[in-house]
Amino acid sequence: MSVLVNKDSKIIVQGFTGSEGTFHASQMIEYGTNVVGGVTPGKGGTTHLDRPVFNTVKDAVDQAGADTSIIFVPPAFAADAIMEAADAGIKVIICITEGIPVADMITAYNYIKGKDCRLVGPNCPGVITPGEAKVGIMPGFVFKKGNVGIVSKSGTLTYEAADQVVRQGYGITTAIGIGGDPIIGTTTKEAVELLMNDPETECIIMIGEIGGQLEADAAKWIKADGNRKPVVGFIAGETAPKGRTMGHAGAIVGGADDTAEAKKRIMRENGIHVVDSPAEIGKKVKEVLG
Repeated sequence: MSVLVNKDSKIIVQGFTGSEGTFHASQMIEYGTNVVGGVTPGKGGTTHLDRPVFNTVKDAVDQAGADTSIIFVPPAFAADAIMEAADAGIKVIICITEGIPVADMITAYNYIKGKDCRLVGPNCPGVITPGEAKVGIMPGFVFKKGNVGIVSKSGTLTYEAADQVVRQGYGITTAIGIGGDPIIGTTTKEAVELLMNDPETECIIMIGEIGGQLEADAAKWIKADGNRKPVVGFIAGETAPKGRTMGHAGAIVGGADDTAEAKKRIMRENGIHVVDSPAEIGKKVKEVLG
């Protein structure tokens, strides 16, 4: 079992022949990910990195059977790329692009709502199921297969948490970087739910940050769901001043419940094992898995 992506996923890269797309696609291929091609309008019929290039996502679906897409398209065109993937029947759309205008994302978000697809991101590191598929920009060598799932708003903290888990003698089922923008496809709660329902995941790490309600919503759902699996939580941004965007566009304290302190309190109240420093994540996982 795996969540979102696995060895059977047929992955295409939108923005395949650009510098970012080329660099990360070659890393994904090297990792063993099943990349079946890529999309760059106007370059259909050529090959790149020994994979076919298609003019449209629909061509990639029709001719290569693509079911998963990763988007390395500049911010001005990325929302269109998301909608195109959804229209073509892609099931899992992972958008790495940072800096997509919020108005564009609102349009894309509403457009794909009724469609049979799941968007991860934007402004995220992607999704990795170790040993099977790396669909993103994360350093693959950090991740080893195991029984701990990760949901994170932060890219670097995803890798940090995975490294600590591996050092404690465990490994990762799937790590999902949901991204830190104000409008994202898959929420913390939805990502946690996927891992709760994955039989191989025995413990979940939930990494959030200041701003928004995503972590509080997830915490309340975890308790309502009966705390089926232990969840280790961390919130970044404790020292952030109110009203200032920190790092991610979505990381801005708007109200009393947006602070790191408030989020941690809510998480604790709902049975989550909260750590105060990211350096304690691995030890806490070992403790709860015992």
